[in-house]
Amino acid sequence: MTVKQIQDEIIRLKKEKDICILAHAYQSREIIEIADFMGDSFALSVEASKVPQKTVIMCGVRFMAETVKILSPDKKVILSNPVAGCPMAEQMDRELILQVREQYPDYTVVAYINTTSELKTVCDVCVTSSSALTICKKLENDKILFIPDCNLGDWIAKQIPEKQFKLLNGGCPTHARISAKEVENVKKMHPDALLLVHPECKPEVVEKADYVGSTTGIMKFAEQSDNKEFIIGTENSIVTNLQLSCPDKMFYPLSKDCICSNMKATTLVDVLNCCKGVFGEEIELDEDIRLKAKACIDKMIELG
Repeated sequence: MTVKQIQDEIIRLKKEKDICILAHAYQSREIIEIADFMGDSFALSVEASKVPQKTVIMCGVRFMAETVKILSPDKKVILSNPVAGCPMAEQMDRELILQVREQYPDYTVVAYINTTSELKTVCDVCVTSSSALTICKKLENDKILFIPDCNLGDWIAKQIPEKQFKLLNGGCPTHARISAKEVENVKKMHPDALLLVHPECKPEVVEKADYVGSTTGIMKFAEQSDNKEFIIGTENSIVTNLQLSCPDKMFYPLSKDCICSNMKATTLVDVLNCCKGVFGEEIELDEDIRLKAKACIDKMIELG
C-alpha cells in the first residue's frame, strides 16, 4: 500500500468506527495529516474531552494518553504505540517526590504536564510550557518546588526573581542535547534567521534565543512573523511542519540530533492497526489516582 492508500483507509475506518485521532506536533507529517487535532499535549486532551466520539487514539507518548483519560474517563483511550514513553516523565516517581516534600514542607510543588498520572497525585498544581510562567506568578506561595524539568524551571525562575525556586535534576534528554556551540555554528550559517527555542533547552541555549515558547507557540510565532528565516530549537519534526505550512519561508534545525525516538515510535501503519482494533494499548487508570491527578490539573485550569 502507498502512504496515501493507508491514510485513506484510516480516514474511512475512523469515520466508520467513530474514532477521534489526536497527533502531537512531534509526530510525522503523514500521521498529522489524518489526525482530527494536532497540537501540544494538554490542548489535545482538552479537545478530546469535547468531541462526541467515545474512542480516542493518542499519537504521542504515554503521559499524554493518560492525561486524555484523566479528563475523559468515559472514553476509550488508546495509546498508538505501547512502547512510546517519555524519559522526562519517567525520571521521577511518587515516592521520590514524597521524600522531597518532607525536606521542603513549605514549598508548593508544581508539576510539568510531562509527568505520570501517579506523580501528579502528590503535586499541588500542574503546568504546561505555555502556562507555567503565568501560574507560578499567581501562586500565593513564594516558595516553589518545580519538577521535573530543571531547564524549564530555570527559565521561569529567572522571570520571577521575587520567588524562591527549588529545582531537581531532571528534564528532556532530547532538548538537553542541544549545545551553545551548535547555536553559534548555525547562527554563523544563517545570520538573518531568528532563533526560536523551547524552554526545555539548556539555559545557555535559551538565553541566545529571539523567542522562547511551547511547540505551538514556536509554530505560531514563525507563521505570523514578517521574518523569512528561522532556526528551530525543538524536535526536528517542527522544521518539517513549518516548511510545509510556510513554503515562502526558510526553516533550519538548530541541531540535527534533536529527534525524539519515542515520538517517532508511532508509524502510520500503527495508527491503521489501532483503527482496526489489533494494535495499541488501552489506557486504564485507577479511579483514585485519576481523581487526585485531575485535582492537580484542575488547579492549573483555575489559575491559568
